[in-house]
Amino acid sequence: MQDMAARLDSNFERAIELLYNMNGRAIISGMGKSGLVGRKIAATLSSTGTPSFFMHPAEGIHGDIGMVLSGDVAIVISKSGDTDEIMRLIPMFKRLEVPIIGITGGLDSPLSRQADVVLDTSVEAEACSLDIVPTSSATAALVMGDAMASALLDLRGFTVDDFAFIHPGGVLGRRLIKVSELMHTGEELPVVSHKAEFRKIIMEMTKKKFGLSIVVDDKGKLIGVFTDGDLRRTVQLNDNFLNLKAGDMASRNPKRISPDELGATAVALMEDFKITSLVITDKEDRPIGLIHLHDLLKAKVV
Repeated sequence: MQDMAARLDSNFERAIELLYNMNGRAIISGMGKSGLVGRKIAATLSSTGTPSFFMHPAEGIHGDIGMVLSGDVAIVISKSGDTDEIMRLIPMFKRLEVPIIGITGGLDSPLSRQADVVLDTSVEAEACSLDIVPTSSATAALVMGDAMASALLDLRGFTVDDFAFIHPGGVLGRRLIKVSELMHTGEELPVVSHKAEFRKIIMEMTKKKFGLSIVVDDKGKLIGVFTDGDLRRTVQLNDNFLNLKAGDMASRNPKRISPDELGATAVALMEDFKITSLVITDKEDRPIGLIHLHDLLKAKVV
């Protein structure tokens, strides 16, 4: 297994070239344990930008070959390279002019002789004491499939945003939710002018129910925030607090975040600075949104 990296040779490069330039989908097929590995490879390719599906070879020779189109590329997996069901598919792929990438340990086998590209996944011995059960060989095939997916991911410039789009559900999807998808905007925002009087600030805080007001200057740019904590401190320290303006009482340079940042980044900022809200600003530092820890908890980002 230690020499698998050395097998990413010109044959591997040719396989990647076929998959990168194909006009269709990657059709993965394998029988038994190889089929289980093939299902995983198909899923990994599809989730990283290479459309793929698994076709069971027995079903393939009983009609499912109709799913295969010119422009597809076949990836067939067989430890021996002489699996009956797999070999019966080969003429069908060739008739459709579908290139064949063989993943096999049988380097002198019918599959190796007929495939357009052969990827060597041979092993000295299986991990089991009987040297029969596909263990090391199945792992080698899986490693080769993951290597192809990783190479294609880089070639396609597949990004975190792309991954998040394809994985909207589950823990991974939640971790990749953007701030822009969760933030409050428009009329929901508790925004006041720096000239706003004490009563106006309190009314805005009470109405919008975020426990703070965002304070802006005459050009609508962020000056600071006035929180429940600021309210208590102002009342305690100022006898004439009713005469103060928002700009006098606001906490300056509040923590802010871009709408393109991940929700997980927002959580980290809140934890680091022991706060429960972040202002979202545009490139001119104008507030365009607000995100609260409760929003992130509700979306299960935390």
